[in-house]
Amino acid sequence: MSIFLLCILFLFPVFLILFKKLLPSKRKLPPGPTGLPIIGNLHQLERLLYSSLHKLSLEHGPVMLLRFGVVPVVVISSKEAAKEVLKTHDLETCTRPKMVTTGLFSYNFKDIGFTQYGEEWREMKKLIGLELFSPKTQKSFRYIREEESDLLVKKISKSAQTQTLVDLGKPLFSFTAGIIFRLAFGQNFRKCDFIDRERVEELVVESETSVGTLAFSDFFPTGLGWLIDRLSGQSSRMNKVFSKLTNLFEHVIDDHLKTEQHQDHSNLISAMLNMINKPTNIGSFKITSDHLKGVMSVSVYDFLTGTLDVFLAGVNAGVITMIWTMTELTRHPRVMKKLQKKIRATLGSNKERITEEDLEKVEYLKMVIEETFRLHPPAPLLLPRLTMSDVTIQGYNIPKNTMIEINTYTIGRDPKCWTNPEEFIPERFSNTSINYKGQHFELLPFGAGRRSCPGMSLGITILELGLLNLLYFFDWRLPNGMTIADIDMEEVGALNIAKKVPLELVPTLHHS
Repeated sequence: MSIFLLCILFLFPVFLILFKKLLPSKRKLPPGPTGLPIIGNLHQLERLLYSSLHKLSLEHGPVMLLRFGVVPVVVISSKEAAKEVLKTHDLETCTRPKMVTTGLFSYNFKDIGFTQYGEEWREMKKLIGLELFSPKTQKSFRYIREEESDLLVKKISKSAQTQTLVDLGKPLFSFTAGIIFRLAFGQNFRKCDFIDRERVEELVVESETSVGTLAFSDFFPTGLGWLIDRLSGQSSRMNKVFSKLTNLFEHVIDDHLKTEQHQDHSNLISAMLNMINKPTNIGSFKITSDHLKGVMSVSVYDFLTGTLDVFLAGVNAGVITMIWTMTELTRHPRVMKKLQKKIRATLGSNKERITEEDLEKVEYLKMVIEETFRLHPPAPLLLPRLTMSDVTIQGYNIPKNTMIEINTYTIGRDPKCWTNPEEFIPERFSNTSINYKGQHFELLPFGAGRRSCPGMSLGITILELGLLNLLYFFDWRLPNGMTIADIDMEEVGALNIAKKVPLELVPTLHHS
């Protein structure tokens, strides 16, 4: 046998292995719409991202593969697929993609919402849990929540006495922001020289819009994406908002340092200022001023979406959900009447003040809130995940470094999970174990798994307390000449999805 044949026989197995590796993988990828060169499926996305993905999933299925530019994105739109991502493969999918806007607004990923999975994230989550969300801390700050509730009732009572139209977004923003500012920042924003309510409200919306808007730099080769973001003005808008947000946070920090508030540990900022540059018990992890700003910006972003932040979502998502709840109650007088009747029968007719003990007694209110979460999740798309290894979801191969979007809007309206899914029926949550706490994957306002919302308990308390005060002390009606059919349900937003047209109602003090 010639040396040539011996070489061929020897090298044949090597060539065979290389040839197999060069062949396309036989593992099945998810289905999806055909994209265009370079831009992928970006041309199929409309103003509301979750709505575009919802429509595409109805055609291509609950596990769908898209390409945002050159980035592979898998969209999850069923409870079964969501369970596999958030429970079965939680560890393999619990990191976050590094994106331009989230990196900027989290001060180079120094938060717990957008940072990548690892030791630093675990330490930050532990700190937030101990300093802001522990049962002991929540109990100690109960008086703040109840004081802000009193102010809410007092403000609306003035309008009720004169039968004046109320844009509910305004008092509910003051109520929610008042609580969050005092808990997290140690500031009563009504008494701060450097905080103006209207400017803060505007800044919250601008910041969320910036964070939730797709940046071309994230989906195209560096030079091309960078150029498009600058020519479109996206980069300039984002940096202007970031500058305003940073200015506010620096005022808060400077005020703490000037007044020595940080020595009493009475809020999150005080506790973190005390820990800056002090070693923790784990490795070399240290709290820095960038961690502090990052937490102020986005750490409790999971507040009503399953992934939830102290300043942005902590304020806005709560307001959004209260507005959607009051909107649905106004559109469904039967439910409104039943709810108020049950609340007043349970609590009695002569209460002068709602307390947090009352929240445990109003079961039908909890059902109403759950139904609102189902139809109007404040963040219809959970914060994106990134696969750290190949995983299999519903029989489809999801390669490493694939972005995963979970569409809770689609899951909440899935006829396989819900009877008459487009209708507002709180009674569907009667005699069922389904709830919003992350164990039932057909309802995921706070997410589930390792990246679920650490502020869920606080968020629900604020939400229930605000609504209970509105519904116990006041009756509500539409302005003269307006009917239920006139209520505009158009949505707006990039990250949290709000009612575009303000909800304006006329309050009347309830007299038993």
